[in-house]
Amino acid sequence: MLVANLSSSSFCFFPSHRFQTQKETRSNTRVKKNVILNRASLRTVSLEDRDRSTFDRSLTDSNIRLRRFIEAGDLVSSVKLLRESGKRDIDPRTLCSVLQLCADSRSLKDGKEVDSFIRGNGFVIDSNLGSKLVLMYTNCGDLKEASRIFDQVRIEKALFWNTLMNELGKSGDFSGSIRLFKKMMSFGIEMDRYTFSSVSKSFSGLRSVYGGEQLHGYVLKSGFGDCNSVANSLLAFYLKKETVESARKVFDEMTERDVISWNSMINGYISNGLAEQGLSVFVRMLCSGIEVDLATIVSVFGGCADSRLIALGRAVHCIGLKACLGKADRFCNKLLDMYSKCGDLDSAKVVFEEMRDRSVVSYTSMIAGYAREGLAGEAVKLFAEMEEEGISPDVYTVTEVLSCCARNRLLEEGKRVHEWIKENDMGFDIFVSNALMDMYAKCGSMREAELVFSEMPVEDIISWNTVIGGYSKNCYANEALSLFSLMLEEKRFDPDERTVACVLPACASLSAFDKGREIHGYIMRNRYFSDRHIANSLVDMYAKCGALLLARLLFDEIASKDLVSWTVMIAGYGMHGFGKEAIALFNQMRQADIEPDEISFVSLLYACSHSGLVDEGWRFFNIMRHECKIEPTLEHYACIVDMLARTGNLSKAYRFIENMPIPPDATIWGALLCGCRIHHDVNLAEKVAEKVFELEPENTGYYVLMANIYSEAEKWEEVRKLRERIGRRGLRKNPGCSWIEIKGKVNIFVAGDSSNPETEKIEAFLRGVRARMREEGYSPQTKYALIDAKEMEKEEALCGHSEKLAMALGILSSGHGKIIRVTKNLRVCGDCHEMAKFMSKLTRREIVLRDSNRFHQFKDGHCSCRGFW
Repeated sequence: MLVANLSSSSFCFFPSHRFQTQKETRSNTRVKKNVILNRASLRTVSLEDRDRSTFDRSLTDSNIRLRRFIEAGDLVSSVKLLRESGKRDIDPRTLCSVLQLCADSRSLKDGKEVDSFIRGNGFVIDSNLGSKLVLMYTNCGDLKEASRIFDQVRIEKALFWNTLMNELGKSGDFSGSIRLFKKMMSFGIEMDRYTFSSVSKSFSGLRSVYGGEQLHGYVLKSGFGDCNSVANSLLAFYLKKETVESARKVFDEMTERDVISWNSMINGYISNGLAEQGLSVFVRMLCSGIEVDLATIVSVFGGCADSRLIALGRAVHCIGLKACLGKADRFCNKLLDMYSKCGDLDSAKVVFEEMRDRSVVSYTSMIAGYAREGLAGEAVKLFAEMEEEGISPDVYTVTEVLSCCARNRLLEEGKRVHEWIKENDMGFDIFVSNALMDMYAKCGSMREAELVFSEMPVEDIISWNTVIGGYSKNCYANEALSLFSLMLEEKRFDPDERTVACVLPACASLSAFDKGREIHGYIMRNRYFSDRHIANSLVDMYAKCGALLLARLLFDEIASKDLVSWTVMIAGYGMHGFGKEAIALFNQMRQADIEPDEISFVSLLYACSHSGLVDEGWRFFNIMRHECKIEPTLEHYACIVDMLARTGNLSKAYRFIENMPIPPDATIWGALLCGCRIHHDVNLAEKVAEKVFELEPENTGYYVLMANIYSEAEKWEEVRKLRERIGRRGLRKNPGCSWIEIKGKVNIFVAGDSSNPETEKIEAFLRGVRARMREEGYSPQTKYALIDAKEMEKEEALCGHSEKLAMALGILSSGHGKIIRVTKNLRVCGDCHEMAKFMSKLTRREIVLRDSNRFHQFKDGHCSCRGFW
């Protein structure tokens, strides 16, 4: 990116009219130079004419006048005189000179008129005249006509073949250039070093490694292997094809290396991700006494930046200053980039402030440096300063500053950049739009991201992936899956690895098992499973959809497991209450020499907590602190408190919190409050609740939890007071919500919901289940109704709990034997838990219920949680 900017900005300090004048001057100089050469050749021709025994005066007069116009560089008068003349008046050698003047002047119109005169008067187009025609058409850009003449005339001089080959390569017609080279070989035309230099570029452009290797062999056979320019062109070919070893072989076999050879090898290594080898070649270059130039220093700065070798970078800085290169814009910009990438922002800032002419590249490098170091404020400030200095940010600058805002969640600053983009009509650039969407998505503002997406005139796969991933990460799983489905329907883009990685977490969030299986099939058909990130996401999706066996099978198929792979599987076991399996897997991970991190221990301690493995939990907590030297965070402490509270060690948990080295948050006190509910300790619950309410006064979940504790103890007056307290604060309880996927469609229920078309069947089914439960001695857990009413009213209220409605629809709508998979946004209540156990026994169906805490697998009247939820 920086190299592109450097090359594009190198003329930005020159006024346009001055640049045009210089260009014209160079063109005029070139024409005059060729006129002088033509004048000399014409004088020779005149002497030859003088010696002829037969002398045609009319022919001589016309040619003399025409040659005078050519010597003066007067193309207009030359063509006019030619137009008035006939075949008998003009010598073919004079026509060659007119064509040369057309070629030098780049005048295709006049050149075509001369060609028309030649053909119209029946001149024989021999090798000399044909060569000049080819040169004229080539210089004037009509390569098709030049190639046509080559097909008609045998031209012996390599110069004209080389010129056309080179121009065909420049125009992108690499195949045409190579065809011309093969024709040159078949005609036996003697080649020179320019021939091989020209055609090697065409093999490079076609990315033909085999063709380039054949050319290399032909070069050696032809005896041009020792020619510097030819060897340098072969170097460039191999390096562009990323065949660095072949390039190094060419380099080592060169008898003489110039600065271009060394620069090619240094830059080739660095641009192919082998910075250390490139820097090693640079050291050899210095030892060989070769004088470095600007291209050398710029490449080496890039290698130092990639390798983070700031000491070497400083030494090269000194070498550049001694070589008097310090004032060059490319030198300063690359030096600034090197210091910023190596984390030495102070030195980068000094270079930046000492620059006489700061360009957009300079500012972009400095902004990127601030962004890398997390100094988002400084980056945004520099963006504003850039405008004040009258330097217009380009696409790279804007995307860099948006990326900085995204990483640091600076929504307001990002919005100000968006306003600048609108004012400067840059919003239609696809890279800018994608960066904007990414910034809004990472800042949690999906409405703005949607708006940018909807206004894009053209999207690419990155655009779709950014929005799908934004929905997924911001808990809009339904929207992520809907947009993914739309992408498939419109068939404008095929999902790639990134799309799949974005949509799998949405499937996991919704427990959309069927959709997840479809995506799994797509992954296997396109061989994406080798991507470890996708493999890990797939394991996580199956684990969160309750298909733990499938998750483990896929985990075992991952060829090269990283820390994330092991942690995802450990967490999966923990969510399902398989603590011993989680511990066994954790031990296997350590035996595989993969060191756990903070997140790995959170997953392991969570597994111990949800399986009642207190001793094991303490042991791993101590291993984390003492063996792995990982300082516990609030999440680790919350797992220990939860583990103690669930197993009834409430007093021990309370003392543990009081002795914590860091202040406990509401989550830690909330874990103890949950334990108080499980073990019916109202007194401790009241003490803990006040601490929770003080830390998170707006969180209604804790008020509801305390209300549950009071209602279980049948302290209805306390429940009433708590409800009044919630009302005074204007708080609203998050409604219970459950969902189930049936035939690819996600059906959502809220407590007391009657909007589903199958409501009557669902209610009738639940009444029947409740009746059977009473017949077999089960009594409704009416204490979970949270209302002080008659038992029948409480029982009716309980029947409307969202998870019951979802489970009932699953049983009624899915085929026999199919596992019922339900997800709930809150913790499942005791009555629903009991009813789910009974339904699994009554219908002989396995029910997998995922609540906000963990998984419950109901089968034959039993639950996998064993009471730890």
